[in-house]
Amino acid sequence: MATHPTILRRRAVEARTGLSRSAIYARLKRNPKRPGDYDPTFPRPIQIGPRAVGWIAQEIDQWVAARTAERNWTPPPAPEPEPAPSERRTRQRKLGLPKAVPILDGGA
Repeated sequence: MATHPTILRRRAVEARTGLSRSAIYARLKRNPKRPGDYDPTFPRPIQIGPRAVGWIAQEIDQWVAARTAERNWTPPPAPEPEPAPSERRTRQRKLGLPKAVPILDGGA
């Protein structure tokens, strides 16, 4: 027995992809003013009625899985190792005025 594909309506596609309505349709159509919005890999809708479209659930799930697989996650850099005691810089003593300066009486 063959299984039939599940058809998702727009709101279900929004929920699965995290995209808004305008973002979904922007991925489907080239726009010279916003060329970065068009995504040729985004699944095309199918006509399910005279004024209704839907998306095949498996295609949407595959698109989401592909976006997840292509993300570039890199771990944060490891902290630098502590220098050896012989390589540590010693703190230089600051020279300057002492903290308390005695007040000298002018001999009057």
